[in-house]
Amino acid sequence: MFTVFVIDDDLGALRASTQLLQANGYDVLPFTSSQAFLAKHGRASPGCAVIEASSPGLDGLKLQRTLVRLKSRHPIIFLTSKPDIPTCVRAMKAGAADFLTKPPKQEDLFEALEAAKKQVAKGCRTEARLKSIKARFATLTPRENEVMRHVIAGRINRETAKVLGTGEKMIKVHRGRVMKKLEVRSVADLVRLAEKAGIS
Repeated sequence: MFTVFVIDDDLGALRASTQLLQANGYDVLPFTSSQAFLAKHGRASPGCAVIEASSPGLDGLKLQRTLVRLKSRHPIIFLTSKPDIPTCVRAMKAGAADFLTKPPKQEDLFEALEAAKKQVAKGCRTEARLKSIKARFATLTPRENEVMRHVIAGRINRETAKVLGTGEKMIKVHRGRVMKKLEVRSVADLVRLAEKAGIS
């Protein structure tokens, strides 16, 4: 489920945003402060944050920096009744999905939310693929893992056998098992897969 986390200290604006989004089919969780949001939001739960940029206390930009530090996957859409270019530039450079003036036009808000939804879906697919790749590498035995690292380093079987103190025939056997377990057909495919898994 895609959840829209709305953070705004203006109760009237918070209520209006919540009702508008719910009326248009969005699952919404409203918060009156950044601190309340941080206390309850789940980093891994799919969704995006709609944040009032100039909230008192932990303002929008500080909250954004905190979410980045926490490795949150939530795209951020900023709303502000007092737009200024420097704030907008800082927010966008830090990765904000959009920056809208309050009250935003409905079509602009919904367009930003749908873009955020697609971004989250893409991120979830990427994370699922990475998890699957790492699971495959986890099936390698210690020796297979050693051989795999020599292969991606560009060493031929004879060189690997000499380094590991075993026969070339055995290296070929381990190499074949590595390719089968990782579901790759060539060294180039193995190298690309290792890069995706963060192995070098």
